[in-house]
Amino acid sequence: MTIHAPVQSADRRPLTVRLATPRGFCAGVDRAIQIVERAIEKYGAPVYVRHEIVHNRHVVERLKAMGAIFVKELDDCPDDRPVVFSAHGVPKSVPATARAREMLYLDATCPLVSKVHVEAERHHAAGRHIILIGHAGHPEVVGTMGQLPADAISLVETVADAEVFQRPGEARLAYATQTTLSVDDTSEILAVLKRRFPELPDPHKEDICYATTNRQEAVKRLGADCDLVLVVGSKNSSNSVRLVEVALRAGARDARLVDDAGQVDWSWLEGVSTLGITAGASAPERLIEDLIAAVCARFDAQVTEDDGARETVIFKLPRELTA
Repeated sequence: MTIHAPVQSADRRPLTVRLATPRGFCAGVDRAIQIVERAIEKYGAPVYVRHEIVHNRHVVERLKAMGAIFVKELDDCPDDRPVVFSAHGVPKSVPATARAREMLYLDATCPLVSKVHVEAERHHAAGRHIILIGHAGHPEVVGTMGQLPADAISLVETVADAEVFQRPGEARLAYATQTTLSVDDTSEILAVLKRRFPELPDPHKEDICYATTNRQEAVKRLGADCDLVLVVGSKNSSNSVRLVEVALRAGARDARLVDDAGQVDWSWLEGVSTLGITAGASAPERLIEDLIAAVCARFDAQVTEDDGARETVIFKLPRELTA
């Protein structure tokens, strides 16, 4: 479907631009942002947010302007103001501390991350040691590992880690994954673990969240035919960084991560005839629109939108904000 076809100009060379579908906000990100917005509306400013609500600089700055104060830990929050936990999830100790301090807290953890927490607890209750596939230090991984005693879960980041992982004693094993990983990388790690520990269950499609999977599949379609793929997203956004890697692996000659149109080095487009554009799950659509406008100001751009998965998932807001 052609969504933009500017009038050609003799001083601008033609450029084919393909937009990935789906791209940008997922249901979990949209819910988390709405929780902060509704909290400010209901309780007034300031509302505190433990860690970045989602990993996008523009989203964070807009919410700051509305009255959100972002902090690293609950120690930085007063007892008498609401606090929101980020979409990435938190260790069990965080809400426990908030309850002990009688704080009003709102949990914006993505329901798909919460599902991983529940599965981890279920495996632990059944006496299984859990292998968590993810990136050390990422807030989602910290939150998931914080659901269980330290000796109940082991982190595996790479294929090399999978090769050397040692079963603790005679423990039965299970696994869980960070929701924003590369589908292909995760499959490679699981293949090694399954070879070494055949009793592990087969991978389930839903182990990586639907939004991550859909955006990676869309970028694979772009990468095969694009000279350059621009991914709109922040550097600390795991799913955005993965999209760059997936584009390159799919065959794109080049792929770059940019926070917004202002970060584009236009020399990257020298020799580019087909440009792909997508965005991580925490990037607002307006940033994509701004990037398209900047491209169209410099090129005779024919912009088309790829066919892809149509997402209809909606997650409910906490009852405290809807009553």
